[in-house]
Amino acid sequence: MNFFNDVLSFLSTGLLNFSAWEVVIYTLVVTHITIASVTIYLHRHQAHRALDLHPIPSHFFRFWLWLTTGQVTKEWASIHRKHHAKCDTEEDPHSPQTRGIRKVLLEGAELYRAESKNKETMDKYGHGTPDDWIERNVYTKHSAAGVVALLFINVALFGVLGLTVWAIQMMWIPITAAGIINGLGHWWGYRNYDCNDAATNIFPWGILIGGEELHNNHHTHATSAKLSSKWYEFDLGWGYIRTLEILGLAKVKKVAPKPKLDKNKAQADFDTLQSVIANRYDVMAKYAKSVRHAFREEFEHLKHKAELEARFLKSSRKLMQREPGKLEMSQKQQLVELFQHSKALETMHQMRVELGAIWERSHSTRDQLLHQLQDWCNRAEASGIKALQEFSFRLRSYA
Repeated sequence: MNFFNDVLSFLSTGLLNFSAWEVVIYTLVVTHITIASVTIYLHRHQAHRALDLHPIPSHFFRFWLWLTTGQVTKEWASIHRKHHAKCDTEEDPHSPQTRGIRKVLLEGAELYRAESKNKETMDKYGHGTPDDWIERNVYTKHSAAGVVALLFINVALFGVLGLTVWAIQMMWIPITAAGIINGLGHWWGYRNYDCNDAATNIFPWGILIGGEELHNNHHTHATSAKLSSKWYEFDLGWGYIRTLEILGLAKVKKVAPKPKLDKNKAQADFDTLQSVIANRYDVMAKYAKSVRHAFREEFEHLKHKAELEARFLKSSRKLMQREPGKLEMSQKQQLVELFQHSKALETMHQMRVELGAIWERSHSTRDQLLHQLQDWCNRAEASGIKALQEFSFRLRSYA
C-alpha cells in the first residue's frame, strides 16, 4: 500500500515537488533557452555566419536543440538559406505571400518538414554545417531521441504535469519560429527599410523571440549579427552575443553598416559615393521620410481640390513611399493622376528613381557615378523643394 501511495505521490509532484508558479517559471526559462539557441546558434551563427562561436556554447546549443526540438542543424540552415535566396517567390519554402498567411501560421512546421526532405535543398544550401561523429550518429541519425528523452525527464521532474511542460516545449518553436516569424514576419508589421521582399518588423522590442521580431532589419542586412537598427529597437539576442563575446566565447564577424556624416562637406566626393552605395537602404529610408515631409506640405492645397478624395490622397501618400520599381500599373497610374496636381511630388518621385539608379549602374565607372551623384545633389538643392534640399544636404555629408 505504501508503495502504491509513493507512486501516486511521485506522479502528482515528481522529484522536484514544484508549486504551479515554479513550474511556470521553469517552463518560461527552458523555452527561452531554446529561443536563444535558435537565434544565436542556428540563425546568426550557422545560417548566416555573422559570428563565430567557441566550441563550448556551440555544442551546448546543438545538444539543447536536439533535446528540446529534435532539430537537425543542416536542415534548418539549408531551408533558411533557401528562404533568403528565393524569398517571397513560389520557391520560398514558407512565404505567406505565395502560400497564404493562414497556411504558414497554422502549418509552418509541416512546410518545414516537407522541405527538409528535399535533397536538392540540402545539397545546395547545407554547406558548412556540422558533420562530425556525434552529428552523424546521434543528432541527425536519432533526431527524435532527444525529445523522447525530454518527455521522460519532464515526467520525472514534475510528475503528470511534466506532460504539459513537454507539450509546451514541443509547440514553442513551431508556433514562434515556423508560424509567427515566417508568417507574420512577411505579412504584418512596420518596415524600416524597403528591402526586396515583404519582410516586416513585428515589434521593435525583440524579447519574446530573442530579437527575431526585427525581421525587416534582418532581411535588409542578412549577415549582421545585430538585428536592431533604430535607437528605440531592442535585440535581446544581440545582448547575449555581446555577453558571450566579452567572455571570449564568441566573435562577431559582421554588423549592419552605420553611415558616418561630415556636415562640413561642400560637395559629394568618392567617400560619399562609397558610403551612399554601402548604406543605400538607410539612404532610401531617409528619402522616404523626406517624401512624407513633402507630402505634408503639399497636402494643404491638395485637400481643397474637389476632384481629389481623402481616400485617394491617403493611399497616394503610401504609394509615394514605396520603391517605384515595385509599383503595379494601376498604382503608377494613380501617381500620374496625383502628379497632375503637384509638380513638387512628381519631382520627389522622379528624383527617387534617379537616385536608386546610381547604385544599379554596375557598368558605370566610379568617375561617372560620382558625376551623377553630384549632379543629382545640385538639381535637388536647386529644386526649391525644402524636403528635397534638406535631404541633399545630408546625402552629400556621407563620409
